[in-house]
Amino acid sequence: MPHPKTELAYWLAALHLPGIGPVKIHRWLQHFSNLEKLFQANVAELTVAGLTPTEIQRVQHPDWRAVDADLSWAEKPDCHIVTMQDAAYPLLLKELSDAPIVLYVRGSVEKLSLPQIAMVGSRHPTVIGKETAEQFANNLVQAGLVVTSGLAAGIDAACHRGALMAGSTIAVTGAGLNHIYPATHRRLADAIAATGALVSEFPPSMPPVAKNFPRRNRIISGLSLGVVVIEAALRSGSLITARSAVEQGREVFAMPGSIHNPLAKGCHQLIRDGAKLIEIAEDILDELGPLWQTVSQSQLDKTIIKNPPLLEKKYRDFLANIDYSVTPVDTIIIRSGLTAGEVSSMLLALELQGLIIFAPGGYIRLASNYC
Repeated sequence: MPHPKTELAYWLAALHLPGIGPVKIHRWLQHFSNLEKLFQANVAELTVAGLTPTEIQRVQHPDWRAVDADLSWAEKPDCHIVTMQDAAYPLLLKELSDAPIVLYVRGSVEKLSLPQIAMVGSRHPTVIGKETAEQFANNLVQAGLVVTSGLAAGIDAACHRGALMAGSTIAVTGAGLNHIYPATHRRLADAIAATGALVSEFPPSMPPVAKNFPRRNRIISGLSLGVVVIEAALRSGSLITARSAVEQGREVFAMPGSIHNPLAKGCHQLIRDGAKLIEIAEDILDELGPLWQTVSQSQLDKTIIKNPPLLEKKYRDFLANIDYSVTPVDTIIIRSGLTAGEVSSMLLALELQGLIIFAPGGYIRLASNYC
């Protein structure tokens, strides 16, 4: 027996129409005042509205079993279904011509309406790329923004983790929320849902399908005031997200990198195309300007250190021997002129202060507020 045909049921029935995306549903809603009238219309009325015979057949035989499954999912704790008619539907996302007609949310629906900044990047980043993504996300959340990303391996995961250390984050998935992808991120997904939200336009039972991930990217940018790209090859999903942001009228920010790093080439191309070059989190906050009106100056002052503490001269001099890319210990010994024991001791001290990190092959210097 089909589920009683509530208003929500009709929205879900529209979502489950095979081969019918949100653009067509939006167009049909311009002809029919609501979805109930669409599903109750006769063949003549549907034909006048421009539906093809195949589309008419599908509208007249909705998948009520799939609707029932979705409604049962929404009865679970912290599981929600938000339609375009709901007050909780994010206003920025609603502006899109292909805005999802339904969002499945696990966690806090309220988070979707907070000011968001999207952060994306390579699935196979460098050590310094992951560290930078985590730090930026942490700073932006402390400043009052919600960091939104795609739950992918690499930069996305680093952004989510950095954001979680300061508050909450939103993950937009390319599969149904019953199928966390990659599976190794299940614990991360649980942590995100506990304080933020997992979001998908796909029914909970939808498994990961490659073609759905580019569709996911438009939601990441559509929810946000802007998109930050940290490490991306010339052909990558991150650039698809950036292109979506441009089409949606959102700001695009890109972090430059070494000319020898292939993962910097995508960011450099974005900068050539007009993206804003960023070096610190404040660059993003300054550029957003009037778009970002929810954070007081006092909050910003807590996030960005105005008067950096001094570092002893011997450590400043030693730090100059370490590059912002992997520097072998042997190279550091030669450059500094110190013994292996002295170098080991100073490396430990700088690592404890968060000025360098260990990486396969040596150490990497981090951008810092020390002088």
